[in-house]
Amino acid sequence: MVRRRDNRQSDQLRPVKFTRNFTKNADGSVLVEFGDTKVLTTAKVEERVPAFLMGKGEGWVTAEYSMLPGSTLVRSVREVTRGQPSGRTNEIQRLIGRTLRAVVDRRAMGERTITIDCDVLQADAGTRVASICGGFMALYDAMQKLQKSLMWDSLPISEHLAAVSVCQVKGELLLDPNYQEDSQAEMDSNIVLTESGKILELQISSELKPYEASKLNELMVLAEKGIKEIIELQFAALGGR
Repeated sequence: MVRRRDNRQSDQLRPVKFTRNFTKNADGSVLVEFGDTKVLTTAKVEERVPAFLMGKGEGWVTAEYSMLPGSTLVRSVREVTRGQPSGRTNEIQRLIGRTLRAVVDRRAMGERTITIDCDVLQADAGTRVASICGGFMALYDAMQKLQKSLMWDSLPISEHLAAVSVCQVKGELLLDPNYQEDSQAEMDSNIVLTESGKILELQISSELKPYEASKLNELMVLAEKGIKEIIELQFAALGGR
């Protein structure tokens, strides 16, 4: 059995916390914390859509992601100084955007764009899954503001969602790894599920050696357990079901 640095069980999340209304100017803002990983997620509504959606009566949900310079032990260079986002940043932005869009009725939004900005304040692994979890909460709060002005009967969100990482270290699956565990991983995965358990995204990659397919079911059971716990924490932060 792998001994975890923080003495967690293999199926135990780090302490997860959502702090809503963290900033005042965004339409939704949530500080999400997965242990020592801290991400500020904000949502902003704009009365416009990308050119490919103009005149179609549909809205758009998109995301931007950034690691702030002081978020890591070695200073992260601002990508604006490079002139373009890295391949990793582009991948994460697209992941956040498409998972959030999958649970939104974009026609009900009208021709509006909601941009989710995810800024990593402190990184200790799991920044993309934390961004998805906090980004959903920020989106939810922005939708609630729209509901008041547009008189929706209900929010155009089909289901709650959450994401979690699972890695394998020395043959053992670990839920929600920190950086130390992630850096030793033989396999790494990021799983995004809806509240009802429907799959939004499966990212599973071998880091050191081929991964046994027989462990896939065990991985999914572990991820689903963690995601259910995160969704309950989301509901608690929103004031209950």
